[in-house]
Amino acid sequence: MRWTALYARSRHLAVSLAAVLLCAVVLPPLLGDNWATLFATFTLGAAVAVAGVGLSGQDIDLDRTASFRWPPRRLGHLLLIGAVAGGVMVAAQGFVDHPMESGWILRNAAGLIGLTGLAATLFGGQFGWTLPLGWAMTAIFVPSAVGQAYDFVAWPMATAASAAAWWTAGLLFAAGTAAYTVAGARR
Repeated sequence: MRWTALYARSRHLAVSLAAVLLCAVVLPPLLGDNWATLFATFTLGAAVAVAGVGLSGQDIDLDRTASFRWPPRRLGHLLLIGAVAGGVMVAAQGFVDHPMESGWILRNAAGLIGLTGLAATLFGGQFGWTLPLGWAMTAIFVPSAVGQAYDFVAWPMATAASAAAWWTAGLLFAAGTAAYTVAGARR
């Protein structure tokens, strides 16, 4: 058996893919007229979060003793989560009444996979879902009356034109992907 098949199996990629598709393909058409930034944020956050659970294998010590380099594979896995969740979300926009901008989806997918990488590095792969889903849910409840700080704290809910939201998502992406790529998931 090739390493890619073993890797996909140990990381539960088939189940993660099914969950991402369920979140990003089923929810938008079900919501129909109610589709808005709120539900789009929750849907993308959930899609990234369910895939983040597979960022570590069952035996971290076994992973660390592999004869090949893990950093490129870790980075690839994290980027694949973002690409699939974001790509499916972009495709699902054709089925909703109020589609989200592609830039908004790209920014949020990048920031959320950064949070997934941070969560896996800090808490372990099985808890890779905590930060992206937690931040997406928190952003939903932040009142927009807080002014300029809104775009930093609630960046997943901010418009696609918000520079502060782009910077926040970019910094989270860089920090999360770098941390997970270099250190991997916590034991």
